Amino acid sequence: MTDNTILIKDALILNPLDFKEIKGSLLIKNDKIAEIGTDIDESNVDKVIDAKGKILLPGFVNTHTHLSMTLFRGLADDLSLDSWLNDNIWPMEANLTSEYCYIGALLGAIELIKSGTTTFSDMYFYMEDVAKAVEESGIRAVLSYGMIDFGDDEKREHEIKENIALFEKCNGMADGRIKVFFGPHSPYTASKDLLEDVRWLANEYNTGIHIHVSETQKEINDSLEAHDLRPFEYLDSIGFLGPDVVAAHSVWLSHNEIEIIKRNNVKISHNPCSNMKLASGIAPIQDLITNDICVGIGTDGASSNNNLDLIEELRTASLLQKVNLLNPKALTSNEALAMGTIKGAEVLGLEQEIGSIEVGKKADLILIDTNNANMVPDSSATSSNIIYSANGYNVDTTICDGKILMENRKLTTLDEEEIYKKARKAIEELKEASKEKVINELNEILSKKEWGYLLKDYCYKNELFFENECSFFKYIDTKTVINNIISCFVNNYTKYK
Repeated sequence: MTDNTILIKDALILNPLDFKEIKGSLLIKNDKIAEIGTDIDESNVDKVIDAKGKILLPGFVNTHTHLSMTLFRGLADDLSLDSWLNDNIWPMEANLTSEYCYIGALLGAIELIKSGTTTFSDMYFYMEDVAKAVEESGIRAVLSYGMIDFGDDEKREHEIKENIALFEKCNGMADGRIKVFFGPHSPYTASKDLLEDVRWLANEYNTGIHIHVSETQKEINDSLEAHDLRPFEYLDSIGFLGPDVVAAHSVWLSHNEIEIIKRNNVKISHNPCSNMKLASGIAPIQDLITNDICVGIGTDGASSNNNLDLIEELRTASLLQKVNLLNPKALTSNEALAMGTIKGAEVLGLEQEIGSIEVGKKADLILIDTNNANMVPDSSATSSNIIYSANGYNVDTTICDGKILMENRKLTTLDEEEIYKKARKAIEELKEASKEKVINELNEILSKKEWGYLLKDYCYKNELFFENECSFFKYIDTKTVINNIISCFVNNYTKYK
């Protein structure tokens, strides 16, 4: 079999293992880094990339997102997590289909590739269709099915079967670029039985666990009321925690919980933009790092961020720790860049394959173009220039598994315009489906003798008549719904009075 070779020539190579800067070249052979040096023979190379004026980095690792939620970008802003999730996202998700999740995942893949992310960890629904999008786009992924049972035995069995089916069908798919974890949504949506089953299954299948933990103050209060324990204390008490657990958010942590996380070698995914936007709080990242706890970076879904630009996320993470601690040395540019690369790889158990620039590792690499106004002059340390000055638009080339996914800002595997067109159509259809659901619910109410009381109660619960504060109806044409109610009142008044 003939080797496929790519030479990245004359780059500024920055390795997050030691942050030494080397001006040199790198040879890719098939899917791996084959050679790093200053004088690599290019006579028999299939493709040469001129990287003068560009920084060569490992591809970024997004340790927590919900890729298909790109369809919900901007759908429910300026809300608390509880209102955002219960009154907006979950009702809209009720209308999702496999095709919508596939289109949303393709849209997300475009954004990841164009901003330099080559690996992401995802928890959502219709994950086999997300896997299909991953395979087509060429990126690397760790996928888990979001399991929610709320204590229902039948639901628990269904959720477990879904995640096992995902593992058996998709783990190792796409030439090994896809791995599957188990994904109990959170301690407040997954029962103790489900959490204990997941712990056993992760051991049985030798894979990881992806879960939301301690995202809001309300979650802490609810856990204390339900279990007389904080979330990490509760998970520790049932034997759930271990080095294969990735805990997303981890905002509200006590000193005892930090000790629990460290003792169990739990990995943390920090999502600063989402935590800020939903006013969830500020995670104690510097304390975690000081305690030698492995922390990676995540964007969360685009519906609560609202983008997937990991460079922007890393910058926000660094600045947030500095201002929160009133310490300009908190979360330095080197520490932040490590979070986005080698530490992110470690969070997902992939540090032997990706996350740094070493011979024998997978060729997941990006080039950042320094010939841009926001990158000139490059007089500071290279990591500083990346974290504090750059953004995703400075990424010129993205390579994953030795294949070029973007070069000179042009995608090679996906049709951008066609995907944008399908995504716009999908969200309009989802909005229309939600509107129809509301109208059907109203018509059902108006068919009952006590319709006046029921309608008043329905509108009160859903804040229907408060357009500026409206949550569940914010993404619906509120005027149309109200007109429908008025019309129903007129048409049914004589019949039901």
